Amino acid sequence: MNEALLRSLTPSVLGILVRRGADFAAAEDAVQDALVEAVRVWPADPPRDAKGWLVTVAWRKFLDATRADAARRRREDLVDEEPAPGPAPTVDDTLQLYFLCAHPSLTPSSAVALTLRAVGGLTTRQIAQAYLVPEATMAQRVSRAKRTVSAVRFDQPGDVTTVLRVLYLVFNEGYSGDVDLAAEAIRLTRQLAAAIDHPEVAGLLALMLLHHARRAARTAPDGSLVPLAEQDRGRWDTELIAEGVEILQAALARDRLGEFQAQAAIAALHADAPTAEETDWVQIVEWYDELARLTDSPVVRLNRAVAVGEADGPRAGLAALAALDDSLPRHAAVAAYLHERDGDLATAARLYAEAAHKAPNLAERDHLTRQAARLNARRCH
Repeated sequence: MNEALLRSLTPSVLGILVRRGADFAAAEDAVQDALVEAVRVWPADPPRDAKGWLVTVAWRKFLDATRADAARRRREDLVDEEPAPGPAPTVDDTLQLYFLCAHPSLTPSSAVALTLRAVGGLTTRQIAQAYLVPEATMAQRVSRAKRTVSAVRFDQPGDVTTVLRVLYLVFNEGYSGDVDLAAEAIRLTRQLAAAIDHPEVAGLLALMLLHHARRAARTAPDGSLVPLAEQDRGRWDTELIAEGVEILQAALARDRLGEFQAQAAIAALHADAPTAEETDWVQIVEWYDELARLTDSPVVRLNRAVAVGEADGPRAGLAALAALDDSLPRHAAVAAYLHERDGDLATAARLYAEAAHKAPNLAERDHLTRQAARLNARRCH
């Protein structure tokens, strides 16, 4: 059974059903039923036209469900006789599905879940496992999201920026269970890049590839985090880096700079440095200036303070940090790092401990706790 083929066909089949008159929720249920049927039937009897088979079976599932529900019998006015089997239409509705799943009325978590289900072709169980929540909880989330977007016209223009933020949320979830969400986000973003010619789509794809290239070096064998400066750069994926840089350069050449292109440029400068000491921090600060101009984000300014500390010294970094709200996530961790660089180990140790207490996940908390313990041990000797 070619699971990758099924997942790649899912958005096209769903789009065809919606265009034929099915509402989004009913169409999505029918497609999922057709996928289950494919898993059962195809190993012994693979179809010659996989997409056409899925469209035919999904349409039958939709009609069966519609006719069985008396309360929704009026939908039969929307449907014609069942189309004769044959090659499926070549129209690709994937792009419209992205926009629909990233509808502004959905919460970010619901938009991510719906995108993974409708465009990614993942089952509710797989999504729930990836997010470490009960399957029933995820089923309710997906069901609510489908109901929300069912009344939205399928041909309404969507917001590319919202779609990209949803994909970036998927990427940042990393992976767990049998679904690698980082790899899934890259697959979906490649799909989107093939469907729409937009420099920010290319910028996001480049950013994902450049970050993903460092994945193998990010954790030690015991699962602990390895900071960027301490990573074994020989474990970075040079092919992904080269692809990411090439995509980024083509996007930047169009002179329509956006935040994902700027983030990718920063990631590319890190990837280009043979060693941590050879990192071009001056140019990274310049890119953070561009990113701050584009986003006016305090998180960007927090990261910029680290870069300033590397380029101009820790006291310059602390001066940049002083202008920011100390309640920002990871503010204490950045302050600890800069104070350590400046030689104030007592303050740094205290701030590392404070940052560990506020850490959003166990791996980061353990890393910061070890940093505090390391400095306290140095102070005692």
